[in-house]
Amino acid sequence: MTTLRIAEIFGPTIQGEGALIGEPTLFVRAGGCDYRCTWCDSMHAVDSAFRHDWAPMSPQAVWEELHRLSEGQPVTVSLSGGNPAIQDFGPLIALGRAQGYRFACETQGSVARPWFSDLDTLVLSPKPPSSGERVDWDIFADCVEAGRGARSTVMKIVIFDQTDYDWAKDAHGRHPDLPLYLQPGNPEVDPETPVDPQALADRLGWLTETAMADRWFAPRILPQLHVLIWGNKRGV
Repeated sequence: MTTLRIAEIFGPTIQGEGALIGEPTLFVRAGGCDYRCTWCDSMHAVDSAFRHDWAPMSPQAVWEELHRLSEGQPVTVSLSGGNPAIQDFGPLIALGRAQGYRFACETQGSVARPWFSDLDTLVLSPKPPSSGERVDWDIFADCVEAGRGARSTVMKIVIFDQTDYDWAKDAHGRHPDLPLYLQPGNPEVDPETPVDPQALADRLGWLTETAMADRWFAPRILPQLHVLIWGNKRGV
């Protein structure tokens, strides 16, 4: 029997990033990750030091919680983490889709899973140089292939500086058929630290002006909507 390690389940709220920005969503945050990004904003779902807080749950138990939170009204469920791809979410997706729920998953593209093809939206988010991680592009290509059956597969990249921006152009060149979403990075990840809205606007402005000056029109450039509304608060 599949047992999932779950850091948190919350919602309904709105998706704050990427292709589904603004969409009413329930979140399932998986515990555990094969990356340690220097600017990770979800270390409580990544670092094994927090594993005692990760609930072992069956897919049925996760589904019952999603059903309770949404009061049985079908809505999009986002699988995030951590890296949800290191676990088997296939049974949960089957349970939800049978009741009309839609599923999205965001992963860095380091592990390919057959259940990617059962998703409505697969968000592949390769991590740029500022993360301190390196992308295995062969495995990333395996993830793209595994998601061929999904309704849509997109690429999302977080940009902190010029090096990340240049890297993103190269990444897009490797997979030009994937719709691309860029967002400025948020260096403040402490939930207790207030977010400076002007700093957020400045980073978004820099990224937008850089792409326009470069005549790079492929990506859609978006803010983190949830950070604008709630700062770095968790569970929203």
